[in-house]
Amino acid sequence: MTSASGWSIDDEQRRLDECVQEPIRAPGTIQPHGALLAVRPHTLEIVFVSENCAEILGTSARSLLGRPLGDFTGQTWAADNLGEMPVGNPIPFERDLRRFETIVHRDGPLHIVEFEPLDSRAGRAEAPDRSAVAVYGAMHRLARVRSQRALWADAARELRDLTGFERVTIYSFHPDGHGEIVAEELVDGMEPYLGLHFPASDIPEQARQLYLTKLSRQIADNSGATSALVTLPGGDAQSLDLSSAELRSVSPHHLEFMRNMGQASTLSLSLVRDGELIGMITLAHRTPHRVTYLLRQGLEVLANQIALQLNSMDEIDRLRAKVEVRRIRAALIDQPGVRASTDAAELAAALFSGDLTVLNLVPADGAVLSLAGTRTTVGTVPSDEAIIDLDDWALGRGIDKSYASESLSVDDPDLAARLTGVAGILLVPLPGSGDFIAWFRAEITDSVSWLGDQGRDNRVTPLSPRTSFASWTQSVTGRCAPWNGLEHEAEELSRDLAGVMVRHAEARLAALAMRDALTGLPNRRLLMNRLNRALSGQARDGETTLLFIDLDSFKQINDVYGHEAGDRVLRHTSQRILDRTRASDTVARLGGDEFVVLCEGTNRAEAAAMARRVIDAIRQPIMIDGTPLIVTASVGIADADPATTAEDLLRGADVAMYRAKKSGRDRASR
Repeated sequence: MTSASGWSIDDEQRRLDECVQEPIRAPGTIQPHGALLAVRPHTLEIVFVSENCAEILGTSARSLLGRPLGDFTGQTWAADNLGEMPVGNPIPFERDLRRFETIVHRDGPLHIVEFEPLDSRAGRAEAPDRSAVAVYGAMHRLARVRSQRALWADAARELRDLTGFERVTIYSFHPDGHGEIVAEELVDGMEPYLGLHFPASDIPEQARQLYLTKLSRQIADNSGATSALVTLPGGDAQSLDLSSAELRSVSPHHLEFMRNMGQASTLSLSLVRDGELIGMITLAHRTPHRVTYLLRQGLEVLANQIALQLNSMDEIDRLRAKVEVRRIRAALIDQPGVRASTDAAELAAALFSGDLTVLNLVPADGAVLSLAGTRTTVGTVPSDEAIIDLDDWALGRGIDKSYASESLSVDDPDLAARLTGVAGILLVPLPGSGDFIAWFRAEITDSVSWLGDQGRDNRVTPLSPRTSFASWTQSVTGRCAPWNGLEHEAEELSRDLAGVMVRHAEARLAALAMRDALTGLPNRRLLMNRLNRALSGQARDGETTLLFIDLDSFKQINDVYGHEAGDRVLRHTSQRILDRTRASDTVARLGGDEFVVLCEGTNRAEAAAMARRVIDAIRQPIMIDGTPLIVTASVGIADADPATTAEDLLRGADVAMYRAKKSGRDRASR
């Protein structure tokens, strides 16, 4: 499989697979600028040595094997530094006028003792107190930096000043494993790499895991042959785990990589956040160059501070973005149109055409809301047929699951074929409803500048390192802008919308409980609530009056014309009563053919006039299937006094209505 630019993805995977096979934790060899011994913990018997002991320590490797460490270092030194009480590294050691930084590791089945000469011609013998003061000063200055970009740049400059390396490169890892160079400091005449990307195979996964174990790694000189480990007869030199060793040798592929880059020596520092390798710092030189162990330890502390600062900056940026997007989400839901909506159509319209829309919350080219059988869109969206297909697709995969893709053609080619013009999609369900909301993003054309051509033409073999690292640009297609964690806010919005729909349903149920199903008028329950409220205040603006309306001989209409005709008469009657009363009056249906009008702030004469208007209106013919029906009504009027209860007033109006019927019907009575 080959990318559009000719970069073989299969070759990249093969390089990663080959790296996994390398025994990088137990290579059986060390770098030649120091010597290594491994001893048994209790007897301090030497069971592993490096072949270069004669050159570095002045004693042959074979003569050391099987002997107690004290025979070489002196019994007192061995007892003091490898006894029960750990001594902090580095431990000074001197033999035949040669001074060493000695590093002791007690974290395995064997104690490992490493000797690094302080007078090596390839190194810089910094005074310990000077290096500590210099590192502290750099930490103090970097602690004042407030932006990520400035921190990267200042850290590169400080590290170059501290170590004297010709090039300092800082790079961070992307989620897919590849890296990007985010800062560099270099001497004049060197080729700049700032902003370039490199593939994951440059630092494969097992190497990254090793960088979590060992936070710094020095390669003092890649030109010399490694020094093999020698052990007792029957032993295996590659059984010794050198994961924490300073002198551990490195992969031949990496040495070739360094030579191709023109590097003779390097020092790498890990940037770690919450146990994850987020980046690396590499210091490089064109000639052999090394720094003391003490300075390397100081640089590890400095790198840790840089990682902590980056983490703090990222967290502050994340929290600020989170607060802002949640502010937008709250404002979106709190819009008057959303709060006042009474059904799905009004809710969708408010979310998709208000001052704030769903595109303010999740920036995209378009969005669709599938809600209660309707689909509402905003911006550029696929065709109606494609959205119907999306609806079916969502139901098929389980509508309770969110879905996000930044490269739909790769993640789901079948869906991409249906959603023409869509490179990325974010779809979240509305809990418990079978509905969803989805955002669409179009393709963005981007280019990535790589640290050297990634193709086969830039390698001796498909699996070997690149031979040239000149900037090489690759076009990236078929992707949209990353969603960057907006999936969570989209899911929160879906829960908010589900809550709004539940409240709508509850409000409709509550309204139905207070309304007459046939006419839509308030029922007895709502009438009594309003009547009690009207009578609760002692000081009233005018009197409170109740009209009790009962249709005359309504049973005959049902008997002759049927109940459907009777229902139509009741609906006509309710409307005529509404037409002849005020907006402030409550017109209610108690049941059957009984209606009540609650009039607040009405004197006796006004109530009587209203009753006459209602009687006259009801008397007008009602056409039922072409047949005019004339219906009359008897109205009882009751006036409240300060001591009247709701039940008293309703009973009084009912009694007055019966007086009107006895007096001949089609009239009002008090």
